[in-house]
Amino acid sequence: MRVVPFKIHVPEDRLTDLRGRLSRVRWPASLDEGGWSDGTSLAFMQRLVAHWRDRFDWRQQEERLNTLSHSMATVDSADVHFIHQKSASANAFPLVLTHGWPGSVVEMTHIIGLLTDPAAHGGDAADAFDVVVPSLPGYGFSPAPKTTGVGSREIAGLWHGLMQGLGYERFGAQGGDIGAGVSTWLARRFPKDVVGIHLNYIPGGFKPHVDEQSAPITDEERAFQTMAAGWYAEEGAYAALQGTKPQTLAYSLADSPVGLAAWIAEKFHSWSDCGGHLESVVAMDELLTDISLYWFNDSITASLRLYKENRARPHVFEPGERVTPPMGMALFPKELPTPPRSWVERAYDVKRWEVMPRGGHFAALEQPELLAAEIRAFFRPLRAKLNKG
Repeated sequence: MRVVPFKIHVPEDRLTDLRGRLSRVRWPASLDEGGWSDGTSLAFMQRLVAHWRDRFDWRQQEERLNTLSHSMATVDSADVHFIHQKSASANAFPLVLTHGWPGSVVEMTHIIGLLTDPAAHGGDAADAFDVVVPSLPGYGFSPAPKTTGVGSREIAGLWHGLMQGLGYERFGAQGGDIGAGVSTWLARRFPKDVVGIHLNYIPGGFKPHVDEQSAPITDEERAFQTMAAGWYAEEGAYAALQGTKPQTLAYSLADSPVGLAAWIAEKFHSWSDCGGHLESVVAMDELLTDISLYWFNDSITASLRLYKENRARPHVFEPGERVTPPMGMALFPKELPTPPRSWVERAYDVKRWEVMPRGGHFAALEQPELLAAEIRAFFRPLRAKLNKG
C-alpha cells in the first residue's frame, strides 16, 4: 500500500469564486421566513450566507485541520484520504472511525484527542486508541469512484486494506449514519480481523432474517416499524431522491453553494439535539467548515450517489447469518428512528446498549465527551482479545 503525507490547501481562486457566487444570490420567496417547517429557514440561510461570505475564515480552518496527521493512501487502486493520529501509549487499540452524510472527517476531529490521549481529558491512559479517520470515497479529499458499484460493502473492503496496510492486523471500528453501515460490513466481511464494532446508529435498510423458526415479532418491534414508516413518509424524501435520481439533484447542489448549504443545514437542524436552535450545539464556523469541504472538493455528487449504491445492497440478512464480532450501541435521544434492542439482537451480538442523556445524529460533533466515554467503555473488555486470533 502506498501512503504519502497530505496537507489541506484549497487554491485561492476557489475561495474567490465562492465569494463571487455568494454575492449573487437569488433568494426564493418564503411564507414563513423564520420557520423550518417547509425546509431550511430563509432568515437562517441569509444569515449563514452573509457569515460565509464576509466573516468565515477558511484559511483558519485549514490551519486547525492541518494540525492533525493527514495522508493519502492507494488501496486496491483507489486513493483514500485519512487522518492517522497515534497515541503515545504502547498499548493503544487501533480504531477506524467512519463518518456519514452530510458529515465529514470534521465531525471526528472533536473526539480524536479524547481517544488518543484519554488521560489528558480526565480518562484512563489504559483506554488509549490509535485512531484512523478516512474520508468516504468521493467525500472531502478522497477522490470519487470512477465506476458504479462502490457502496458501504466495498468501502469496508478499502478500510480493511487501509488498516492492514498501516500494520493493524486486528482492530475495532466505530461509526454512525453511513459509518455504521461501513463498520457493520467490516464485521460481516472480516470477522476474524475486526475485534468489535461500536455504533451510534443502526444502518438504514437493516433487516434481520425472520421466519417461523425465529422468535415472534414483539409489540415493541411492530411499533417501531410503524413509527419508522411514518418518519420516512414525512422526513425521508431526501433519501428517496438521493437513492434513486442523485444526478438530477447534483446539478443544483454542485452549481450553487447556497443550494448546497441549504440542503446540508436542514439536516443538521432536523437531526441534531438542538431544540430548534442549531447554533446551540453546532457553531456556525463548524457547520460552514463541513459545507465548505463539500463545496471546494465538489463532493456532493458522489456523496448523493452512495445512497443509490447502498439502496441496491441493503443490510438484509440471510437465514442464520449474523454479525459475529461483539457490538456496542450508544443510542442518542434525537437520533433517527432506531430499532429496539431485541430487533438488533436478531443479527448483532449486542454486548452493550446505552441510552444517552442528550445528543442527536451528529454525536461526535454534538456530544464528543459522551461518545468517547462510551467508545472507551465498550472496547475496554475487548483489549485482551486484540492479539488473539
